[in-house]
Amino acid sequence: MNCIPGSAKFFAIIIFMSLTACNDSAEDKELWQERHLTDDFKEYWFSGEAEITSYDLVQSRYGEPRNGTAVLIYVTEDFLPGAQVKADEQNENNIPVLKLNATKNFVTGIYPYSIMQSTFLPLEGSSGALKVTASVQEWCGQVYMQLNNRNRFEIRSHSYFQGEEDQEIEVEKTYLENEIWTQLRVDPEYLPVGDFEMIPSFEHIRIAHMDIKSYKAYGEFFQDEEFGVYQITYSELGRTLRIFYQPYFPYTIEKWEEITQSQGKTFLTTATKLESLKSSYWNKNSNNDLPLRDKLQLN
Repeated sequence: MNCIPGSAKFFAIIIFMSLTACNDSAEDKELWQERHLTDDFKEYWFSGEAEITSYDLVQSRYGEPRNGTAVLIYVTEDFLPGAQVKADEQNENNIPVLKLNATKNFVTGIYPYSIMQSTFLPLEGSSGALKVTASVQEWCGQVYMQLNNRNRFEIRSHSYFQGEEDQEIEVEKTYLENEIWTQLRVDPEYLPVGDFEMIPSFEHIRIAHMDIKSYKAYGEFFQDEEFGVYQITYSELGRTLRIFYQPYFPYTIEKWEEITQSQGKTFLTTATKLESLKSSYWNKNSNNDLPLRDKLQLN
């Protein structure tokens, strides 16, 4: 596999991270580099609008492909670092975050699935995501997970499945798959490469009924025609995630693939970009705004 074409600085950082990622543990170093926002970033993301992108989803579930839609909604907002919620008022203690609300909707036979994950990445300093939440709803019931990044990761999970019903745990800080999607939009240079520990996406943990913990992972870049690709492989889980993105700002996500191996079979989930728009969607709640869903091909 070849590295993504780009600046000498980008190439050098990838090599440096590749050499050091295997030797440094999360306890020995800062997980993330300090983020530096470019003028292009500030102009694009602090415009008072969200970026909404729809995707044609083919979700593997119960051994079969299911057609549906996925939507990634990115927006910057003020965040209260203590309470870890959106700030309603201007305050010097507020911090800016890049928030991602990622949704999936598909049907399995007679009943529907609705999945939503939210990630809040601070745009100042080098901290990873301050908060991650996820919920899964289907006719059997619902599950909910929440992580708060404080002295350690504080995780609460509630589920209707026996053995998963109510959990409160603390784990050491490590990489989160959920935050990869926001770090990439700031700059792919921040993404980890080589060997590391990572907590898989909350969606995958709950759907696969996995223990809530970090697993060994391997991150790498390669090129696929005009797209850059960031790939995470969990060898012990038989799972690979590939994110295809434009290798220049604003690093839009064009598609992704999730490949899982189970009982000698390979299962593939894909999402391919349909449409994208910038909008202050919170002001678009009239019936007159319904054509915007048509533009996103969500009807």
